[in-house]
This record gives sequence, C-alpha cells and structure tokens, in this order.
Amino acid sequence: MNFSGVPIVLIGLSLVLVGLGAWVLLRQQWLLQWLKGSAGLLLVGLAVYSALYAMNLYSYSELKPETPVATVSFRELGPQNFVATVALPDGQSHDYALRGDLWQLDVRVVSWKGLFALFGARPGYQLDSIQGRYLALEHERSRERTRHSIHRAPVVFDIHDGEGGLLLNTSVMGVAYLPMADGAIFQVVPSAGQLEGRPLNGVAEAAMLE
Repeated sequence: MNFSGVPIVLIGLSLVLVGLGAWVLLRQQWLLQWLKGSAGLLLVGLAVYSALYAMNLYSYSELKPETPVATVSFRELGPQNFVATVALPDGQSHDYALRGDLWQLDVRVVSWKGLFALFGARPGYQLDSIQGRYLALEHERSRERTRHSIHRAPVVFDIHDGEGGLLLNTSVMGVAYLPMADGAIFQVVPSAGQLEGRPLNGVAEAAMLE
C-alpha cells in the first residue's frame, strides 16, 4: 500500500462511521434512546476526527529510499553569510538566509503502526527546518545563529505535536552538518535509514574536502 492510500482508507472508514452514527440516532425506539444517541454522537465525532487526521496526512509525501527529498544550493552574500535555496521534488523552491560555515536540513518522518504497518504502508515525510552553524566554538556562542522552520502548516492540528497517536510513529531525521560555499549544490537523499547530503557539483565536492 502506498502512502497516499492510507488517507483514502481513513476517509472511507469515516463515511462508514457517519452512516452508523446516523442509523443509531434515527432509531425510533425510546428505550435506551439516550445511550444510542450518545453512541451515535461518538461515532460521528470519531468520523470527523478521522477525516481531519487524514487531511493532515496530505501535507506529507511518500518517503522512498534513494529518492531525493530536496536539493539545496548556496549563494554567498558575505563572510559566513549565505542564501540557501531549498528546491522540492514538485518544483517549488524557497530561499533562506543562513549564517555560519555549515548547514543542516531536518525532515519530519511518520511511519505506520498496527494494521497499516502489517499491510506494508510506506512512511511519509515533509521538510522540517534548515539551520546554519559556525565551525569555531567561540563564533557559535557569540554570533547570530539562524534556523528556519519550513514544514507545511497542518490543516487543523500538528501530527507531531500529538506524537503520532495510535496510528503513527513520528520522528525527525537530519542531514549531518555540511559546509556552505558559494555556488555549492547538494542533494538530500534517504539511504539506509538516514539522510545523506550528496554533492552535485565540483564546488560542493571541494567544500567537503576542505
């Protein structure tokens, strides 16, 4: 089952719960009416929650080994002052001002529990943040540090804030700190359960050797 199939299953479950809730609420027998009404409202509430949960999942993409999640390129504005352009696989790109000598990109990851895990549902991801860091400890302590949140806004609630709940495990994976250099281009790729920043041009390769 691919990642996008799980929200479809949850939406289908929501429709079934709505139908059951409506059936219970519309029964005409007075005996146990209060209990049935409460049960119906509970089912409708679960249906609404399940639908909202599924809608939040659409802000994530399927995480596939060896498939790039972002390309990061750098333009130097001055000493230890860079603009990082983060390009997504769908063609969108955004610029972020970073200070320092090194950069790191973090990615939010959600993986499935229970039946979805048994059926082989694949994990999903979205970019979380990008930050800069200084090589020298005294610079790291005294100079301006930069970190930008880049994850997409949730529809209603943030899955990570709830630690994933009963259906999901949530975590954050980060690329090991890599050097920033004018004109350097890196590709961020999941491999062997972690994120790798791979140089895409000679400038990036040379920066990693310094």
